[in-house]
Amino acid sequence: MERKDMFPGQDTLAYRILEMAAVCGELPASLIGRIPGSTSYKETVMTALRKGGWLKTCYNDRLRGYRLGRLAKAVLLDGSPERFSFYITGNADTNRIRSEAARRLRLHRAAEVYASMMNAGVEVFRDKKLRVFAPDGMEASALDMGCPAYYSSREIKEIGIDAVKIRSSRMMGVLLAPSGIYAVYNNGMHMARWDYRAELRAKVFLEVVLCRQRLSAIYGGTEASGLLFGDSLELFCRILMDADGRSRCFFLLDRNYEHFYYLTNDHQGDVLLRLLCDTGRKAELDRILMQGLHEKDEGFVVENDAMDENGNPVLFGYFLDIPRINRFCTALQIQDRQGTIICFDFQKEALARFCGGQVKLSAISFEKFERRFFP
Repeated sequence: MERKDMFPGQDTLAYRILEMAAVCGELPASLIGRIPGSTSYKETVMTALRKGGWLKTCYNDRLRGYRLGRLAKAVLLDGSPERFSFYITGNADTNRIRSEAARRLRLHRAAEVYASMMNAGVEVFRDKKLRVFAPDGMEASALDMGCPAYYSSREIKEIGIDAVKIRSSRMMGVLLAPSGIYAVYNNGMHMARWDYRAELRAKVFLEVVLCRQRLSAIYGGTEASGLLFGDSLELFCRILMDADGRSRCFFLLDRNYEHFYYLTNDHQGDVLLRLLCDTGRKAELDRILMQGLHEKDEGFVVENDAMDENGNPVLFGYFLDIPRINRFCTALQIQDRQGTIICFDFQKEALARFCGGQVKLSAISFEKFERRFFP
């Protein structure tokens, strides 16, 4: 029997792991825990994949990851060339991986984004989504974005010479969902140094290509939002608490993006990403939160999603919208008013470190929310 006859079937966990390794180039060892399935079963599967030569381990500079073996690449290409050739042929970084720690770390950061997207039900595979950034200017104005789709920065650069406008940007890719357009970033555990002008060029580029040209029927008049992933809520705290310091994150706080959401690289982040993409479930959650509150006051001196019985503003902050939370807290201080932020219980401590005594935090049980909305 040929070895390729022993290749994992397409509906197995082993095949999903190989798919992820193909798309990511190098799958970080730490990411295995975020793949659905029991720990013991995943350990068994990983052992079998390594022993079979389908995956090989790479460990250097304290970075451990898994890459596809040569035969695994050949089998995947033979079975689904339209899905995998972009990643595991030619001189792509995901195929001919350099040994430098910085290059590998970027692949690991990209892999974390892919894991979040896949866990949230966002389409990442090229044969399952429209080539929005095709160089031939493929007409996509009639596309119904019923299913969210993620495009990596390399896929965006397929558009051609115009992609020079995203050079130097830290953007990992773009998420297109029924709820909007999201420029995606992943800082891991570190505070990033933002190139202000490069990130603004990337935002304008996305809005021109998607909102005015290729997807104008869907996103016409829409402004892109930002989506920042981080390894913990500690980074979120540092971004807000350094707002007036020397390390101020001007790009995140200065209304370049009206909305810039912060999600963690873990299960909670995956669930919130699914909610962010689902306008129906988000509307239902907001409807529940409105119980006992009054409608928002558009003309109030502090932006709000609702007003409480005392006439104080209420903000729905469960997506950790960095500039919006910063504006809300700053306006309360300037106006010497009280207000409320509604968040999930696991977010409460991080927000409390920044918001101060003028903000009351009302926490939702994440466990109960998930059980009701994503059973």
